[in-house]
Amino acid sequence: MKVWSEFRAGDSNRHVKIKQKGAVLNMLKRLDKIRFRGHKRDEFLDLAESPNASDTECGDEIPVKIPRTSGKDNDELRDPAGPGTINMASGIQDYNRTESDRLNEIKGHLEIALLEKHFLQEELRKLREETNAEILKQDLEKERQRRIELEQKVNEILKTRTEETPPTQQPPKAQTQANGTDKRSHMVCSRVQKWVYEKFGEYIEDFRFQPEENTVETEEPLSARRLTENMRRLKRGAKPVTNFVKNLSALSDWYSIYTSAIAFIIYMNAVWHGWAIPMFLFLAILRLSLNYLIARGWRIQWSIVPEVSEPIEPPKEDLTVSEKFQLVLDVAQKAQNLFGKMSDILEKIKNLFMWVQPEITQKLYIALWAAFIASCCIPYRIIGLAMGLYAGIKFFLIDFAFKRCPRLRAKYDTPYIVWINLPTDPQLKERTNATVSRRLQTAASRSCVGASAPAGVNRDEDSSRFHTTKRGNFHEVFNLSENERPLAVCENGWRCCLINRDRKMPTDYIRNGVLYVTENYLCFESSKSGSSKRNKVIKLADITDIQKYKVLSVLPGSGMGIAVSTPSTQKPLVFGAMVHRDEAFETIFNQYVKITSTASTSES
Repeated sequence: MKVWSEFRAGDSNRHVKIKQKGAVLNMLKRLDKIRFRGHKRDEFLDLAESPNASDTECGDEIPVKIPRTSGKDNDELRDPAGPGTINMASGIQDYNRTESDRLNEIKGHLEIALLEKHFLQEELRKLREETNAEILKQDLEKERQRRIELEQKVNEILKTRTEETPPTQQPPKAQTQANGTDKRSHMVCSRVQKWVYEKFGEYIEDFRFQPEENTVETEEPLSARRLTENMRRLKRGAKPVTNFVKNLSALSDWYSIYTSAIAFIIYMNAVWHGWAIPMFLFLAILRLSLNYLIARGWRIQWSIVPEVSEPIEPPKEDLTVSEKFQLVLDVAQKAQNLFGKMSDILEKIKNLFMWVQPEITQKLYIALWAAFIASCCIPYRIIGLAMGLYAGIKFFLIDFAFKRCPRLRAKYDTPYIVWINLPTDPQLKERTNATVSRRLQTAASRSCVGASAPAGVNRDEDSSRFHTTKRGNFHEVFNLSENERPLAVCENGWRCCLINRDRKMPTDYIRNGVLYVTENYLCFESSKSGSSKRNKVIKLADITDIQKYKVLSVLPGSGMGIAVSTPSTQKPLVFGAMVHRDEAFETIFNQYVKITSTASTSES
């Protein structure tokens, strides 16, 4: 009994456990029923791959896919007889599973249920949209029926009106006919307008007025490479024009006698027979044809003056500071000279027409009146013949004679005389200043005649005696004789700085002042106030060497200084920072050569 009771107790416990397993299996059955309502499990994505899965719906654990049971197992699970019919082996397997595996299995079924819910919601939404489309179709059918009913009512009303109107009345028909013709004409006009717009609409749009666009050009920054490139481009672009001018001047100068003679004969013959314009057009066509052949690779040289090939300098990539500065100075000098020539030409033309020089403008005035009267009285053919013959004779013969004989040109070449005598604006300004200064000098001379110098003193002595500097009289400042006075070139002196490299003190090393040149001395007046010891007087006969000097080698150019060597100084004295260095050097050097030559002749 005891054994049987223990067996019953164990059997009851096992039965309880199997009953709990049966409850879990019933829940799995229900989940399987839910699962098999929709799509199959294989058609859905896993939860980790689904985009709508949240953090709460998918954990760190990967859901385990449960293998599907066979038909026999399904029949066993669907057996309503209860847990007694369950196979013992399957019960033992279910019992051996852990709780985590069961939870994972349940979690997988829940995920499948959520995905099925999502797809069902999508299907529901699609069905609702389809029902809305059906409603719209129904509304559209109703509107069509209403339109048909309205058309029927309108037709009935028109029929009743036509029946009421008597047949004898015809003006409405005429009116309808007129309306029909108006409609036809309107249709024809619209078609014509449409055709015209299609054919000529593009050209009509071209003549449409539009507001002007104010475009502001961006300025490029200053660059040494860009500057050199633009200068070379300008030179290459102006080369054809300069070559053409050189060829014309060579024809006029009879550089090649045979070429000039042939050109003169052909030109005069063409002008005499009235073929001047066709001849020039033929020359232009010939030149274009030759340019075409040259562009194709032919080597053709059609020039009276032989062209000199200039060496092409390769562009430097890296320029030093001094080279860039020198380049800017060269370009600025060329631009200054070019702008100066252009401004002189424009100012002369302006002054010619503005009667600034009346005797010159009068000649132009008379010539214009004569040309006007001749154009009114003489036929154009004769005028053209006369002008062509005069142009040929002047270009080939008269200009050649004038270029070879400058005195003859200065007397009889009227256009040249007019152009040379035309003043520019700076020349007019100088003339007005000169006239004003002359008037002031004459007034001052009349007021104090004879009061400045005693009797028996000539003008040179008077001017030398009373020539003054900023500190006083010239001979008193430098302790020289009264005959010594600055030359006319340096009457006001040249601003400079004296660099004495024998001195070690900074105050004595460099001095600012003014440099003068007399007949026998080179005088430097210091700008600082003090005694005359700071001034410097050098005798020209004592100078052993004089040359141009460059104080700072970093700066471009040949420098702005003059170095003077004397026996009393170990290192040469340098007069630097002179703006007019070349003028001062020529004056000092010429006076130095003059004194040395006179000394050598006196000694011999």
